[in-house]
Amino acid sequence: MSGSLFERVGGAAAVEAAVDLFYRKVLADPKINNFFDDVDMDEQRAKQKSFLTVVFGGPNHYSGKDLRTAHAPLVAQGLDGSHFDAVAGHLQATLTELGVAADVAQEIMGIAAGTRNDVLNA
Repeated sequence: MSGSLFERVGGAAAVEAAVDLFYRKVLADPKINNFFDDVDMDEQRAKQKSFLTVVFGGPNHYSGKDLRTAHAPLVAQGLDGSHFDAVAGHLQATLTELGVAADVAQEIMGIAAGTRNDVLNA
C-alpha cells in the first residue's frame, strides 16, 4: 500500500485511538506511571497525537518541545532504558491490539526505536 505512514495507519482516527489506548496501558504500569504524576493527560494526549501525526507524515500541527528538551526533566528523575523499553512494549501491544498491519507496525516501532537516544538524552 502506498501513501504516507499516516495514511497507511488509518489517519487521524487511528492515531487518536492508538494514543488513547497507549496511555491507558502506560498509566496502568506501576513501573512507569509515576513519570506522569504531574502531567495534564488531556494535554499530553493532544501533544502526542499531533507529534505522531507529523512523524507519520500527516498534517503538521505540532508545536511542542523537541524530544530531548521534553524528556530532560524525566531523565533527571531517573528515566532510563528500562523505562523506554516498557513504553515501547506498550506501543507494540497497542499496535497489535488495534490490528495494525505487521509491516506498518514494524515501521512505527522502527521510528520509536530511533528516538531512544533523544528521549534518554544519551
